[in-house]
Amino acid sequence: MRYIKLGTTGLDVSPIAIGAMTYGDPGRGHPVWSKGEQEARPLIKHALELGINFFDTANMYSNGSSEEILGRALKDFADRDEVVIATKLRHPMRPGPNGRGLSRKAIMTEVDHSLRRLGTDYIDLYQIHRNDHATPWEETLEALSDLVKAGKVRYLGASSMHAWEFAKALHLQKQNGWARFASMQNHYNLLAREEEREMIPLCLDEGVGTIIWSPLARGRLARGWDDARSTVRSETDGAYADVLYSPAQESSNRAIIDAVGRLADARGVTRAQIALAWLRRRPVVTAPLVGAGSTRHIDEAVASLDVELTDDDVRSLETPYTPRYDWQGISGEAELEAVRRRIPGMALS
Repeated sequence: MRYIKLGTTGLDVSPIAIGAMTYGDPGRGHPVWSKGEQEARPLIKHALELGINFFDTANMYSNGSSEEILGRALKDFADRDEVVIATKLRHPMRPGPNGRGLSRKAIMTEVDHSLRRLGTDYIDLYQIHRNDHATPWEETLEALSDLVKAGKVRYLGASSMHAWEFAKALHLQKQNGWARFASMQNHYNLLAREEEREMIPLCLDEGVGTIIWSPLARGRLARGWDDARSTVRSETDGAYADVLYSPAQESSNRAIIDAVGRLADARGVTRAQIALAWLRRRPVVTAPLVGAGSTRHIDEAVASLDVELTDDDVRSLETPYTPRYDWQGISGEAELEAVRRRIPGMALS
């Protein structure tokens, strides 16, 4: 495994990260695709054996059980000083006025809950899952910086938001001498490239590394067009996936998926390897988050590191893309709640 730096920090991470949203008590998470502890542990161990040291979860995943399962597995199978644990906060964890958000009270409460569930005394990368428009940036950013000073957190990260919001946060951190966001976890793949307009140039300019969620577009890039929605995840939150991958772009999406298939066949590799190799060509990408439900998924992801795409390969994959709906426009709490009402059981990545 060839490790790389996270953004402009000195932190060494594997160029493949395991997304632990897949792991959680089915009784506390998604009853269909959440993998319980006995299924999850061999997968986490296999990832470690292949040299993957980067694991991402969130407090909300399976109502905390994802953190618990990941923490116990890493304690049993890994040297804590060699692995990088990332988690997130912001979304509701309990009813009541302070059970969500990015207030100082919520941050100080949730970090301790995450530390307890993970069974560790520090978090390597603590990320805000989304912006909290009900709390001033200054309150959130100072509280996060205080966690770094206290030693509970090593680095800070953010996740999907408008580029102007992230630029404002970075400016306030620099202006006040607060610990800075080292990473942006965003939605980026061959079917979703709108982040190339503003967020990715911003991250390149500011030296912020990106961690990619849904790098295979909910499995769409890992199989042919006729089977593009055949994953359990796609079948159970297909309406939300339609928000991310609009049916209005069906012609473009199909052309891209077909291009991935042709290139995979020509190279004698899998479609997933091609899609992940394309991401690795992007200079701002630190690591894609692989929601591995099998050892094969992990093996494919690691094998993608040996796939080198030519400029002609990249053009063949990128040419069919057409501009599409910018899903980041539904980042406000009221707007997200409206989407949730339209899409019952929507799971935020």
